Amino acid sequence: MTQHRAAPPARQATETASVPATTWREACLAERDRGGRFRGAYATATDVGHRWTALFADGATTRLLSTEVGAGELVPTIVDLFGAADWDEREARDLHGLGFEGRDSARPLVAHPRETASWTVPVRGEGPYQVAVGPVHTGVIESGHFRFHVVGERILHLDPRLFYKHRGLERAAEGNSPERGLAFAQRACGACAVTNSVAYALAAEAAMGLVPDRDTRRGRTLVLELERLYNHLNDVAQICAGVGFAPGNMAFAALKERALRLNHSLARHRFLFGTVAVGGGGVEVSADDADALLGGLRELGEDFALAWRELSFAASAQARFGGVGELSATDVEALGAVGPAARAAGIAVDGRTTSPGLWYGSDFAPAAPPEPSGDVAARLQVRGVETAVTFELLRELLAEPIGPGASEHDEPDPRGVARVESPRGETVCAVELTATRRIARVHLRTGSYANWPVLAHATAGNLLPDFPLINKSFELCYACADR
Repeated sequence: MTQHRAAPPARQATETASVPATTWREACLAERDRGGRFRGAYATATDVGHRWTALFADGATTRLLSTEVGAGELVPTIVDLFGAADWDEREARDLHGLGFEGRDSARPLVAHPRETASWTVPVRGEGPYQVAVGPVHTGVIESGHFRFHVVGERILHLDPRLFYKHRGLERAAEGNSPERGLAFAQRACGACAVTNSVAYALAAEAAMGLVPDRDTRRGRTLVLELERLYNHLNDVAQICAGVGFAPGNMAFAALKERALRLNHSLARHRFLFGTVAVGGGGVEVSADDADALLGGLRELGEDFALAWRELSFAASAQARFGGVGELSATDVEALGAVGPAARAAGIAVDGRTTSPGLWYGSDFAPAAPPEPSGDVAARLQVRGVETAVTFELLRELLAEPIGPGASEHDEPDPRGVARVESPRGETVCAVELTATRRIARVHLRTGSYANWPVLAHATAGNLLPDFPLINKSFELCYACADR
C-alpha cells in the first residue's frame, strides 16, 4: 500500500519568459532540450494583437513561454518539433485568427467548412474509399464525426472531426470573478467535472496569491480519486462492450453505478458537482460519513477484484485485446499522449507524481502494465492496476475526517497555472486576472483534447471493425473539445 506520510508541496512552481517571434522555434526547442514536455499552447488578445503562449511541464514546475504577435503577423510553427501542437495551432487560427508560418497544412479544426476535402488529409491511389461515421450516433453520446480512409477493411488514415457543439466557455468566463469562473470550467465536461474544477481552482488561487490548506488538499484529492474510480469502471465496461463480451460489460457497468451512488451519498451529486470551491472548502467528510463511505468502498473493491479475475480468465475476450490499436513509446513522445494511453506504452508519466496543491505523496509511482505493449490489452491493464491503487488511496484519505478547509495568503502569480491528472490524462488550466481581479483569460486543455489526435494515429493500420474497440480503450470525452 502506498504511504503518504509527508505532505507534498502546497503550490506549483511557475516560470514565465517572453521571446521575440523570430526566435520562437529556438526557444521552444531549448525548452525541450532541458526536459520540458509540451503541454499545450493558447492565444490571448492584446491591444496590438495577440500573445501566444506555450506551456512546458518539468516535474512540478510549469514554464510559460510567450511571444507577442502583432496584427497580421505570423508565428513560426512548432508542429514539426511537437506533434501535440497541431491542434493548438489550428484552434488558435480558427478562433483567434493567428497565422503560423511553415505549416504544411492549413486544415480547419473548430471551423466546419462544408467541403470534405478542406478538412481531411488527401488520400490517393488505387482502391481507397471513405467511410463516414457520425456526427449523429446510435448511442446517447456527443457529436463526433469520423472519416475513415480504407482499403478493403484496413484503415489507412482517420480524420476525426469534433467541435460540433463548441460552447465558448473560455470566452464566456471572461469578466467574471475567479469564484464565479469555476462554473464554466466545471461544466466543460460532466465525466471530468472534478478534474476541471480542481485544475481551475488551483490556477485561479495561484493568480490570486492563495494556497490551499491541508483539509482542502485532502478533500480535493478524495473527490479526484472518486471521479477516477467510476470512470475507470466505466472504461473497463466499455472495452468489454467493444468485443461483445456482455458479462464483463454488465458486471463493470453495475460496479460503476454503485460508485456513482457512493458519490451521491457523499456529495448529493452522482458526478460530484459542487465539491470544489475557489479559496478552500468544497467537500467535508465527517467521521460517520467516512465510515459509511469506507464500508461501501470495501464491498465495491471486493466485487471489483472478483469481476477483474473473471475478465482476466475470459480467454475469448482477452484474445481480442492484444495487438489491436498499438501505440509505441516513440509515438507517445512524438504526439504528446497522456494518461493511461501513455503509461500503457511504457512512458511512466502521471501528473499525480508532481501534484502541488493536492495530497499525493512524494513516493507515489505511476501504474505500469505487466507488458507495456501500447495496445488495447495494455490500456485495459493500466486501468485495472490504477483502480486497485485508487481504492488504497481512498482508504487512506478517509482514515480521518476532512474539515471545511481554507486558504493561506501568498504572492500572486501574473498567470496562474495548474496541472491535474484526470482519468484520461493530464489536464492543464491557465488563468489570467485583470488588475481588478476579474478573469481576463481562461484556458483549459484536457487529457481528452491531448489524446484525440493520438487515437486517430493508433487507429491507422487496423481493421475497420476494430475501431469501436480501439475507441473505447481510449474512451475520450467529446465535450472536453467542445468547451
